[in-house]
Amino acid sequence: MIVFDTGALIALERRKQRAVQIWMTARRDKMDIVVPGAVIAEWWRERTDVREKIVAGIIIEPVGDRLGRAAGEAIAGTPGATVVDAIVMALAARLGAPVFTSDVDDLENLRGFFPGVRVLAI
Repeated sequence: MIVFDTGALIALERRKQRAVQIWMTARRDKMDIVVPGAVIAEWWRERTDVREKIVAGIIIEPVGDRLGRAAGEAIAGTPGATVVDAIVMALAARLGAPVFTSDVDDLENLRGFFPGVRVLAI
Protein backbone atom coordinates (compact mmCIF):
# COMPACT_ATOMS: atom_id res chain seq x y z
CA MET A 1 0.00 0.00 0.00
CA ILE A 2 1.22 3.52 -0.84
CA VAL A 3 -0.19 7.01 -0.41
CA PHE A 4 -0.18 9.70 -3.10
CA ASP A 5 -0.48 13.39 -2.38
CA THR A 6 -1.71 16.08 -4.76
CA GLY A 7 1.67 16.55 -6.41
CA ALA A 8 1.87 12.82 -7.13
CA LEU A 9 -1.54 12.89 -8.81
CA ILE A 10 -0.51 15.92 -10.89
CA ALA A 11 2.72 14.17 -11.92
CA LEU A 12 0.75 11.06 -12.89
CA GLU A 13 -1.80 13.11 -14.81
CA ARG A 14 1.05 14.83 -16.71
CA ARG A 15 2.59 11.41 -17.38
CA LYS A 16 5.88 12.20 -15.65
CA GLN A 17 8.16 9.20 -16.01
CA ARG A 18 8.71 8.47 -12.31
CA ALA A 19 5.00 8.80 -11.49
CA VAL A 20 4.05 6.42 -14.30
CA GLN A 21 6.74 3.93 -13.19
CA ILE A 22 5.47 3.98 -9.61
CA TRP A 23 1.87 3.56 -10.82
CA MET A 24 2.81 0.63 -13.07
CA THR A 25 4.89 -1.04 -10.35
CA ALA A 26 2.02 -0.70 -7.87
CA ARG A 27 -0.38 -2.24 -10.39
CA ARG A 28 2.02 -5.08 -11.21
CA ASP A 29 2.62 -5.85 -7.53
CA LYS A 30 -1.10 -5.52 -6.68
CA MET A 31 -0.39 -2.66 -4.25
CA ASP A 32 -3.21 -0.28 -3.41
CA ILE A 33 -2.67 3.42 -4.04
CA VAL A 34 -4.59 5.34 -1.39
CA VAL A 35 -5.45 9.03 -1.55
CA PRO A 36 -7.32 11.04 1.10
CA GLY A 37 -10.48 12.73 -0.14
CA ALA A 38 -9.00 16.15 0.65
CA VAL A 39 -6.33 15.52 -2.00
CA ILE A 40 -9.03 14.92 -4.59
CA ALA A 41 -10.55 18.30 -3.71
CA GLU A 42 -7.16 19.99 -4.13
CA TRP A 43 -6.39 18.21 -7.43
CA TRP A 44 -9.70 17.97 -9.26
CA ARG A 45 -10.59 21.02 -11.35
CA GLU A 46 -12.72 19.48 -14.06
CA ARG A 47 -13.50 16.08 -15.44
CA THR A 48 -11.09 14.64 -18.00
CA ASP A 49 -10.65 11.11 -19.25
CA VAL A 50 -7.19 10.97 -17.68
CA ARG A 51 -8.50 12.06 -14.27
CA GLU A 52 -11.33 9.54 -14.47
CA LYS A 53 -8.83 6.75 -15.20
CA ILE A 54 -6.65 7.80 -12.28
CA VAL A 55 -9.60 7.92 -9.88
CA ALA A 56 -10.74 4.49 -11.07
CA GLY A 57 -7.33 3.08 -10.10
CA ILE A 58 -7.04 4.44 -6.55
CA ILE A 59 -8.73 4.05 -3.20
CA ILE A 60 -10.11 7.34 -1.90
CA GLU A 61 -10.09 7.45 1.90
CA PRO A 62 -12.62 9.74 3.58
CA VAL A 63 -11.34 12.22 6.13
CA GLY A 64 -13.13 11.23 9.29
CA ASP A 65 -12.87 12.32 12.89
CA ARG A 66 -9.73 10.36 13.78
CA LEU A 67 -7.78 11.43 10.70
CA GLY A 68 -8.97 15.02 11.04
CA ARG A 69 -7.90 15.24 14.68
CA ALA A 70 -4.46 13.82 13.99
CA ALA A 71 -3.97 16.27 11.13
CA GLY A 72 -5.20 19.19 13.25
CA GLU A 73 -2.75 18.39 16.03
CA ALA A 74 0.09 18.22 13.51
CA ILE A 75 -0.87 21.59 12.01
CA ALA A 76 -0.97 23.17 15.47
CA GLY A 77 2.61 22.10 16.11
CA THR A 78 4.07 22.71 12.64
CA PRO A 79 4.27 26.31 11.46
CA GLY A 80 3.39 26.64 7.78
CA ALA A 81 1.85 23.17 7.47
CA THR A 82 -1.24 22.88 5.30
CA VAL A 83 -4.39 20.94 6.06
CA VAL A 84 -4.04 18.65 3.04
CA ASP A 85 -0.39 17.82 3.74
CA ALA A 86 -1.21 17.02 7.37
CA ILE A 87 -4.10 14.78 6.29
CA VAL A 88 -1.82 12.95 3.83
CA MET A 89 0.76 12.32 6.55
CA ALA A 90 -1.86 11.28 9.10
CA LEU A 91 -3.31 8.77 6.63
CA ALA A 92 0.12 7.36 5.78
CA ALA A 93 0.89 7.02 9.50
CA ARG A 94 -2.39 5.21 10.13
CA LEU A 95 -1.81 2.83 7.22
CA GLY A 96 1.92 2.35 7.85
CA ALA A 97 2.49 3.32 4.22
CA PRO A 98 5.03 5.51 2.45
CA VAL A 99 3.96 8.76 0.79
CA PHE A 100 4.91 9.78 -2.73
CA THR A 101 5.03 13.54 -3.24
CA SER A 102 6.53 16.29 -5.36
CA ASP A 103 6.88 18.41 -2.18
CA VAL A 104 9.23 16.36 -0.02
CA ASP A 105 10.24 19.33 2.16
CA ASP A 106 6.63 20.20 3.02
CA LEU A 107 5.85 16.68 4.17
CA GLU A 108 9.19 16.23 5.93
CA ASN A 109 8.28 19.25 8.09
CA LEU A 110 5.42 17.15 9.50
CA ARG A 111 7.60 14.16 10.44
CA GLY A 112 7.85 15.40 14.02
CA PHE A 113 4.25 14.24 14.40
CA PHE A 114 4.51 11.29 12.03
CA PRO A 115 8.08 9.97 12.53
CA GLY A 116 7.42 6.54 11.05
CA VAL A 117 6.23 7.82 7.66
CA ARG A 118 8.64 7.49 4.76
CA VAL A 119 8.39 10.46 2.39
CA LEU A 120 9.55 9.69 -1.14
CA ALA A 121 9.96 11.98 -4.15
CA ILE A 122 7.78 11.33 -7.15
